[in-house]
Amino acid sequence: MSSLDLPFVFMVLMGLAMLAYVILDGFDLGVGILLPLAPREEQDLMVSSIGPFWDANETWLVLGVGILLVAFPLAHGVILTALYLPVAMMLIGLIVRGVAFEFRVKATGWHRDLWNHLFSAGSLVAAVAQGIMLAGVVTGFADGIRYTAFGWAVGTGLAGAYALLGGTWLVIKCEGDLQRKAIGWSRYASVFAAAGVAAISLAMPFANPGIYAKWFTPDHLVRLAPLPILTAVAFAGIWIGLGRLQRGSSRKEWLPFVLAVWVFVFAFAGLAYSLYPYLVVDRMTIWQAAAAPESLRFVLWGVIVVLPMIVGYTLFSYRVFWGKTRHLTYGA
Repeated sequence: MSSLDLPFVFMVLMGLAMLAYVILDGFDLGVGILLPLAPREEQDLMVSSIGPFWDANETWLVLGVGILLVAFPLAHGVILTALYLPVAMMLIGLIVRGVAFEFRVKATGWHRDLWNHLFSAGSLVAAVAQGIMLAGVVTGFADGIRYTAFGWAVGTGLAGAYALLGGTWLVIKCEGDLQRKAIGWSRYASVFAAAGVAAISLAMPFANPGIYAKWFTPDHLVRLAPLPILTAVAFAGIWIGLGRLQRGSSRKEWLPFVLAVWVFVFAFAGLAYSLYPYLVVDRMTIWQAAAAPESLRFVLWGVIVVLPMIVGYTLFSYRVFWGKTRHLTYGA
């Protein structure tokens, strides 16, 4: 494999790791965001639905950031320095929700309510922070009021999309009243997420002239038209599928979640096209940011060993804990 190919390979691996994180940790962040909408008994079931998975889901974030560090050290320094505050915000949110997840099980009375609120708040803070980080990457870390507003808009939209993933996950994992509520939450979240995706998709080209040039020319518009069309079809399918479940005319509980995943895949494809070949927009390409070819070859063997283990463990855990949710209990 030539030294020119290695940075591209690591870019693909990093992108897939981040996409896996956004989808897998996205649904459990979404469940946390939706938690205050349910009474305490149903909150326990909601947390139980993500109990076996949420910690392992964050492994993909570690993998993605690890690849950025070892394969693209120059970009790692620039990106994490520019995103210091939202990264700190995200880590605080993830730490708070991790602590709350453990403490809420042992707590009683108002203490449990407190930890439930902290779990939800940590989930929301982490989701919004990730959206702000994404906006920073898209705009090349530009400063100014309009860029700050764009960052918060992306953060809010991403939180809504996570709520959609979380709601459709609960449709699969829960039964009875909680499932019916999850269907309703998912329908509202789908409207919010669709509005967010549309607003972000329209605003992103104007936030960066290079991205505008990639999308708004006649040839590009024709070739890229399938992405927004497929995204709109997926949102329509989510709405229709949830409506049929609500009326009891369908038993395809998995369909809205699968379509929500496809929304993320289509959005990721559009984002990847917009940013390529830059890691730092208009400043640093993947080849300029890459480590020495000898280092990349060495690290690639580590990835070849580690990645199948992560994939295998993830598939195994989902296979073992598949099925409807029961209450999560800890030994005394």
